Amino acid sequence: MPIDDRDIEAIALLDEPVRRRLYEWLIAQSGSVSRDEAAAGVKISRALAAFHLDRLAADGLLEVEFARRSGRTGPGAGRPAKLYRRAEREITVSLPERRYAAAAAMMAEALEEAGGGLNPALGASAHQAGLAVGSAARRAAGTRPGKRRRRDALVGALRERGYEPREQGSGEITLGNCPFHALVEDHRDVVCGMNLAWAEGVLEGVGEPDALARLDPQPQRCCVVIGEPPNR
Repeated sequence: MPIDDRDIEAIALLDEPVRRRLYEWLIAQSGSVSRDEAAAGVKISRALAAFHLDRLAADGLLEVEFARRSGRTGPGAGRPAKLYRRAEREITVSLPERRYAAAAAMMAEALEEAGGGLNPALGASAHQAGLAVGSAARRAAGTRPGKRRRRDALVGALRERGYEPREQGSGEITLGNCPFHALVEDHRDVVCGMNLAWAEGVLEGVGEPDALARLDPQPQRCCVVIGEPPNR
């Protein structure tokens, strides 16, 4: 299959430093953002933010919606604001062409046919992989990291693996992206179970006693949420 010109053009857009910084800031947010918010977040002018946001939207990296942030309706409520969020479209360029997602889908289907849900061997493998990631993050944080450094190590490990962690005011960590999104629709139980086992391994490796991974599927984010253990 030939390389899609649209994918190359979309990726090339991010070669511009300001545009890439704006895109990275935007995808770290938990919801849609306005031009004013984007400009303030990246510390550029509103006009420049609008230019780059519209370029990213035109090439399919962002989606646009219109809404009134004030909640007011009717005469005098003003025009709806133009808001931006990351597009659902997945962009991949591989040279030479590779089809890892197709292989993963076949494996997931075989696991489901063998017993349904998360296979114990896969769960154990995912946990061990997470444990290795968490242990490496803990070592990088120092021999006896305090609570804040452990949390930073945890967030860093999640970010490096593409989960886009977002720390909430409640102390929870939500994950803005599932690295295995292409498999979720058809193999949700397998993928979500694997993500949970991996996250539990990371927590164990980091040595974070004040956090617990649980499943809480919500639109436009990973199914795993990290929060405090119950009865705390």
